[in-house]
Amino acid sequence: MNNFTQYNFEIFNAFVFHQKKQDIVDKKKYIINSVEEFYNISVDNYLFVGFNPAILGMSLTKKLHITEVEPAVVEWLKSNHINVTVVDKITDTYDCIVATEEYLTYVDNETDQIEKIKFLCNHANDLLITTVKDYKNQDFKEREYSQPAVIRNKDLMAYVEMHEWSHVDRNTWQSYLYRLEKLNATCIGEWQRRTLYFKQFAKFAYDSGASDFVIHKNIMYKSILKKNYEHVISVRFEE
Repeated sequence: MNNFTQYNFEIFNAFVFHQKKQDIVDKKKYIINSVEEFYNISVDNYLFVGFNPAILGMSLTKKLHITEVEPAVVEWLKSNHINVTVVDKITDTYDCIVATEEYLTYVDNETDQIEKIKFLCNHANDLLITTVKDYKNQDFKEREYSQPAVIRNKDLMAYVEMHEWSHVDRNTWQSYLYRLEKLNATCIGEWQRRTLYFKQFAKFAYDSGASDFVIHKNIMYKSILKKNYEHVISVRFEE
């Protein structure tokens, strides 16, 4: 599993365990709807990078594709009658690419980050929807730990992320995710991360052919695994 796939698989696990699945689906779907309404467009062909609960709320008439997920995710979606096509290697273009959970920060260096942005932009016909924290104005406490997210079902479970910042490059850090279950604690994994500033992201997007770059002020994204908010950013492509 690559970095993001491993992290995203735990998002899937947390969602399956959660007792308020429909609320989560509605909130994630609302974000996509709001971005489309902002541009006054309706998208029919989506590529989701990683599992996103919004998939479960999409109309049956939409063409849904998914990439960078574990086979267990695909099996679960199909068992819940979600018609989704798995994309092992992205070669086609899609009207809208959805890559949330700060997907673009899961890189080893700036070169990898630029290439990842360019790659997604080159394969999006109309929209790229993603999420990023405001690293320029980030609170010091958020640099050390995420705000823990508690998930209640028959049993109690919580998640917390710990961040270890590099002493050599202030824009890179190691991220660790822990799952807490009463007397048990499990470290899910370790990920190499890199900050992505808004102005920096905008430049990379425009260099990759974007016509618009919007930080949506009235829409915020919150992961299942933490309570910290992420900014919703859309990149628009028009001929």
